Amino acid sequence: MTENNQLDPKKYGRPDNERVIPFMKISVPAAIISILLTVASIFFITTKGLNLGLDFTGGVSAELNYSKPVQATDVTAALAEAGFKDSVVQTLGSNRDLMVRMPVQEHAEAANLTQEITAAAQLPGNKAEVHKVDVVGGQVGNELYLRSGGAVALALLLMLVYVTIRFEFKLAMGAVLSLFHDIIVTLGIFALMQWPFDLTVLAAILAIIGFSLNDNIVVSDRIRENFRKIRGAEPVEIINIALTETLRRTVHTSMTLLLVVLAMMFLGGDGLKWFSVAMFVGVFVGTYSSIYIGTAFALWRGLNRQDFIVQVKPEFDEEEIPH
Repeated sequence: MTENNQLDPKKYGRPDNERVIPFMKISVPAAIISILLTVASIFFITTKGLNLGLDFTGGVSAELNYSKPVQATDVTAALAEAGFKDSVVQTLGSNRDLMVRMPVQEHAEAANLTQEITAAAQLPGNKAEVHKVDVVGGQVGNELYLRSGGAVALALLLMLVYVTIRFEFKLAMGAVLSLFHDIIVTLGIFALMQWPFDLTVLAAILAIIGFSLNDNIVVSDRIRENFRKIRGAEPVEIINIALTETLRRTVHTSMTLLLVVLAMMFLGGDGLKWFSVAMFVGVFVGTYSSIYIGTAFALWRGLNRQDFIVQVKPEFDEEEIPH
């Protein structure tokens, strides 16, 4: 502790003179990489497009129950032999209960769809029963797609308002930019690889927003605290101190989430496959963006100590009274 209760920026919060990691030293190269990733992602989204699942394009889903355990590949082959093209078969907790999803079949009549699927799904020595058949029209799927985009946009807007009220507008803009970056890059990878994009992936996108925002809030809170406590340090140094202090927490959170995501990816079955893939991408992108987009943008916008000091206005101005 130095004179006048000022904290030494070189030592504040760093036990045993632990060094401060100069994160912002590579902020410019990181910004260039982020811009290139964003532009490339937008390019793939607009040119290749997302491989929309049945939730958005419309189609048929049916729940099957077999008398004996069955392999999903056998059911897919049986449906294809009966003329049901592009069907996706997923297990529902056991090898006897399955979910079948397929595009709208031109040859199938809506009135007899249950009977046709039941007949097509029969396997030698293994009787199948259809419990539920749902048909989603293309118009309904398109409306759901548009509403999903609106929900993401509304989430970003509300988060901008929240971070602005709690911290500072420069940090809020950086947080929203990092969230936008996370969404676009994740969607760009799905467009590039043509992985299916359905409601489970949309749920993962919203979860990525929450994960990345949580990281941004933790970092922003430490930045605000350090700006108020540390004297005589440049803004870039204070931000480096805040990022160094929150690094261990960020790594622990990301690694814990990755363990859960990997468990879902390899043990969760087909139903959680693309959700876990989207989360896997989002964890890495979100951790990176909270450091090199959210805070770097605020620093570029001129974040300083005055942004966190409450300015007290005088209740009245003393005027000189003429004699």
